[in-house]
Amino acid sequence: MANFTDLTGLAGVACATAASLLLLPGIARLTRPRRALLLGAVFALLLIPFGGMPFAAYVRGMTGDLSITTLVLLCCTMLRPWCGCVEVQDKHRLALLTLIALAALGLYPMALGVGEHDPYRLGYGNLQFIAALLLLALAAWFRGYTMIALCIALGTLAWTAGWYESDNLWDYLIDPFVAIYALAAIMIFCVKTLTKLQRGRSH
Repeated sequence: MANFTDLTGLAGVACATAASLLLLPGIARLTRPRRALLLGAVFALLLIPFGGMPFAAYVRGMTGDLSITTLVLLCCTMLRPWCGCVEVQDKHRLALLTLIALAALGLYPMALGVGEHDPYRLGYGNLQFIAALLLLALAAWFRGYTMIALCIALGTLAWTAGWYESDNLWDYLIDPFVAIYALAAIMIFCVKTLTKLQRGRSH
């Protein structure tokens, strides 16, 4: 019988695969009900056993488990065609992606040996790190950035419960896939902003 970790891992991969369909040409022109049915059908198909395991399990074997932050973003993307209540404002999404990008730039290079300090070790229960995350979540909540507060809170709760096989808090908060996505989104945003400024000056 699958445990909670397997269920989360499989659901995460299925959500990521289904949500990626929204990037295909022509999908955006579909009506909201049709997009919802398409995403739901693909999500269900990925969880149907094939050769003894769901197709999502084969993908999970190559990607590993996604972070809680990634799961929150994917759930918002998956539920958007079904209901408008999960629509995330652009500034809130940008704030979360900026935070993810900064964390990735500070975490991964140093974890790979750049510099003497390894911030990845902080994820093994460092009280100062956990306190800083708590303050950041509270500040984000009071400022109205609920997505940031939600991702930090759920990630910390999942880590406390030992939801994943990893016992490092960083693995619950961030993963390479969401880091790449955040960095790409920030670069695209900067390019668009600079282009608009240049056009404004030309006029």
